[in-house]
Amino acid sequence: MTQESDWANPAQRSERYERGWARLAEVDGQAAEKVVESLAGIAPDLGRYIVEFGFGDIYSRPGLDLKSREIATVAALTAMGNAAPQLKVHINAALNVGVSKTEIVEIIIQMVAYAGFPAALNAMALAKEVFAERETGEGA
Repeated sequence: MTQESDWANPAQRSERYERGWARLAEVDGQAAEKVVESLAGIAPDLGRYIVEFGFGDIYSRPGLDLKSREIATVAALTAMGNAAPQLKVHINAALNVGVSKTEIVEIIIQMVAYAGFPAALNAMALAKEVFAERETGEGA
């Protein structure tokens, strides 16, 4: 049995994976499933790491609610300035867990002081795109 089929098989999934998958579905819904599926043919372990570590361990920790975690994630990805696809996913995720459009805009504006205008402008363009997609039913 390959590594891919081990973790893809529900009988072989760890408690950590199941916890991560439940948290990921709560935050990202179908967008998360698409990301993991896109890795299946080339790097299935990377998909498993995202689920187990990112969401089974980090996103499942006590101390911050999902809204706070997504605010931090949108801020960090905005400041990085080089993770547009991930930022777009997490803007959607933030909206999914109760962050308002106004709050997302303010998070991005806040990052001007730390990441500069180019990073904020690029993030704002993505936010505008996500908001439009959701209004037309194209987004998550």
